[in-house]
Parts: sequence; C-alpha cells; structure tokens
Amino acid sequence: MNSFGSIFRITTWGESHGKAIGVVIDGCPPNIKIDEAEIQKELDRRRPGQSNIVTPRKEEDRVEILSGVFEGRTTGTPLSMMVWNSDAKSKDYSKIKDTYRPSHADFTYQAKYGIRDHRGGGRASARETIGRVAAGAIAKKILAEQKIQVIAYVSQVYHLVGDIDPEKVTRQQVEKNAIRCPDPKAAKEMIALIERVKKAGDSVGGIVECVVKNPSIGLGSPVFEKLEARLAQAMLSIPATKGFEVGEGFGSVLFTGSEHNDNFTTKEGKIVTISNRSGGIQGGISNGMPIFFRVAFKPTASIVKDQETVTKNGKKTNLKIEGRHDPCVIPRAVPIVEAMTALVLVDELLKQKAIKE
Repeated sequence: MNSFGSIFRITTWGESHGKAIGVVIDGCPPNIKIDEAEIQKELDRRRPGQSNIVTPRKEEDRVEILSGVFEGRTTGTPLSMMVWNSDAKSKDYSKIKDTYRPSHADFTYQAKYGIRDHRGGGRASARETIGRVAAGAIAKKILAEQKIQVIAYVSQVYHLVGDIDPEKVTRQQVEKNAIRCPDPKAAKEMIALIERVKKAGDSVGGIVECVVKNPSIGLGSPVFEKLEARLAQAMLSIPATKGFEVGEGFGSVLFTGSEHNDNFTTKEGKIVTISNRSGGIQGGISNGMPIFFRVAFKPTASIVKDQETVTKNGKKTNLKIEGRHDPCVIPRAVPIVEAMTALVLVDELLKQKAIKE
C-alpha cells in the first residue's frame, strides 16, 4: 500500500510529524542526469508557507539524495531521497488525540489498525506527497528526453471557473500567480475568495486539470491496465481527491455518438483525430493526441469553525481544530498531480520498451 508502479516503482515513507519524509525509487534507468536543484524546484512548488492562501507551516523541504546517484547520474540501483521535518508542532494535536476529526482518516485508521499517529494525521497527511513529487521530478526528466511535457493547473475553485485552453497552456502561465490558474482574471477572483473563506475559518475545494503534450502512442494495456485506469488510481491516491474524469468525462452523456466520436484524419503525414473528446486515450491506450483529464479536490477537512463529533469512546463533543492548515489544497496539489502523472507515464514507457524489445 506504500508502493506504486511496476517497473519504475516508488515506495514512500515517513509521517507528517515524524523525523523525516522520503521515497525510494526502484527500477530507475541508469545514466539519467540528476540535478538536485531541479528536484528542489518541484518540491518548492509543493511546500507549505509559499503564499498567503496556503498553510503557514514553515518547512524548507530541502531534499537529500542518499543513494542511487554517482557523479550526477543515476546508477540503476535504488534511488533514495529524504526531506527532514523541521517545523512540526505536535502539541497542537495533543488536545484532540482521542477525538475523531470530521472527514479525516482518524476513525478509519483507528478502526483498521487499532493504533494511529494523531500528530498531523501521520501517513494520511498530504505531507506524504513530498516523496511522490521528488520521484516525479526524476520521472519528468525521463519524459523530457522523449519530448513529453506534463502541465497541470487550477481550473476551478468553488464556483469560480477559469477560461483555459489546455492545448495552449504553458508552465509560465501557470506559475504567474499563487493559485496556479493560467486565467489571470479568474485567478484574481479565486485568490480573493480563498482569502475570504480563510478569514471566516472555513475552506473550499476545486478542480486541477492536467494535459500531457506530445505523448507516445501505445501507452497503457487492455482490460485491467488501461491508461485511464492507472491515471485514475494515481490521482485518487492523492489526499483530498474525490473525482476523476478523462476527456469529456461525465460531460460525455450530453453528446450523441456522432457528436462525441473523434474522427480520424491525417496531418503532416500522421494519423490524428479531428477532435479530442476521448482525452487522448482510446481502448485504454494512448493515441498520440494530448492526454487530458481533471481531478476534483474536496474542501480542506481541517477548519477553525466548531464541528460536532465524537471521541474514540463514542462520547459526543464539539471540536475546534487548531494548528496550521490550507484553506484550499489545490494550489499545492498542482505539482502533485504532475508528479503522479509523470510516474504513470514513465512506468508505461518502460513497459512499452520491454514489449518492443
């Protein structure tokens, strides 16, 4: 349950308030040039305290490569990376260690294992995703060699929806504002909304969209290993996710077959589709068109407002959560969505290479 992938396989470890968080990558190809600064850049996009609309927890999240790299290149042996926790305030959770926080993993972890780390949510905390993002940075390096680019961005916060063309969006546009929405007008409104919600002691959710540009043809396998199925598992494993759709997704029910079908044509000697309502995946296999999907994130469960709940003994109580929490998780979810996408694609690339060889 702590590992993901078949050939390019990662295992994350550590807890939110433990000594450190990290990841081990097994199956990473040798001779990949690794620049620690590139990994750090991705972690900086995920880290807390980066703006006024995320948690103020102050963590530098400085990555340390422990193994698997020699003279700046991967060796093909297990690659291990670690980030120390330095600003955990476990005392904020001591008052509620026996209380189940609404919509958290407190009750289910206790019921399943008979024990749980109440400090910051332990393994259920989004801080676990540090390992995913670090591994994803290396996966992106491998994809870049194939000229494959993964770009995620915020398209919706609460009821505010951006006007964005996924095939034209750039990383520069995404990183121009704190919310990571490439529509400047919508971004300004989203930030103002989150600030108001934060002041009221509440939270909101939203949607992160992701586009894969120049994907290889043939990624994914029939039946149980369809590419969209693997992407769905990857995305829904991210904390706070509640929905996933590829291409037109649930909107497909509003089309007739003749309206929804992606008709084939040729362009510059290549077979392509005129439209892309399938989101670049047909029969569970990539067709070479941009891969496009959306991920829905619920409102942050940790809020300042009073809530009704019970203790582990079933006693009713009111709860007011202290500590530092995101009023909206999606600005920091963008690099996580990119990382998990990159991990799926690299694993599929290596599978495809093995088939062809």
